[in-house]
Amino acid sequence: MFGAEKGKADKLDGKKLLIGIVQARFNESITNALAQACWQELLALGVDEKNITHVKVPGALEVAAALQALAERDQYDALVALGCIIRGETYHFELVANESGAAVSRLALDYQLPIANAILTVENMAQAEARQTDKGRDAARVAVEMANLLNELA
Repeated sequence: MFGAEKGKADKLDGKKLLIGIVQARFNESITNALAQACWQELLALGVDEKNITHVKVPGALEVAAALQALAERDQYDALVALGCIIRGETYHFELVANESGAAVSRLALDYQLPIANAILTVENMAQAEARQTDKGRDAARVAVEMANLLNELA
């Protein structure tokens, strides 16, 4: 939501964090922009480039399987899900949007691991392009903030 008040985060130090990124290739021009913005923001927050693992999967429905494989390694402080689902003429949009979102949330809870969900669900390419950079950066901030919070609460 444009103009939403997000508040100011206090725990955005990524210096000692290990972050995994899973990027869907479908709508690759958008997901590449999401990934680039996410990477740049992680680096700006102090995450060392060698502490970032980045894998690509075919589409949004495959993101969860790769997230789970990374979570099972038990080495990451947070994960990031990147994808772009654009509404078409069939029910497929709802299926992919609902299932990918539910799977990401379920994995975060099952593994007690922060997963920043930046799988865009939009009506058209213009909406995707308008969100790609901000949502990529937001995902990096969420990952770092939640990793630090959960590490603190452990």
